[in-house]
Amino acid sequence: MPRPTAAQFAYGSATVVVTTLALLLLFRTESGIGVAAVGATALALGLLVAVRLPLPRHRTAEGTGRPASAHAARTHHALESIGVRERVPAGGSSARVDEHSLRR
Repeated sequence: MPRPTAAQFAYGSATVVVTTLALLLLFRTESGIGVAAVGATALALGLLVAVRLPLPRHRTAEGTGRPASAHAARTHHALESIGVRERVPAGGSSARVDEHSLRR
């Protein structure tokens, strides 16, 4: 399961707070059961908003043979112009294999 984004946290939390305040003011409940029902409803609505928020789309140029960004294109072109060629691992991937990744 992917990690939630900052936007999902923000929109979900804002939905919970606003929904809770609106329902408490609308129904004017004072009983413990009513407050628990309002809280559960607000949490469910906040979770629904956070899950339905579209994920960011990352532009990649996989399979196109082109660099993913304009900066990468300029760097690649500059390196080629001075005779530096990119080393490609045996698997055919141009990813940097010797660097550590902070993500697991």
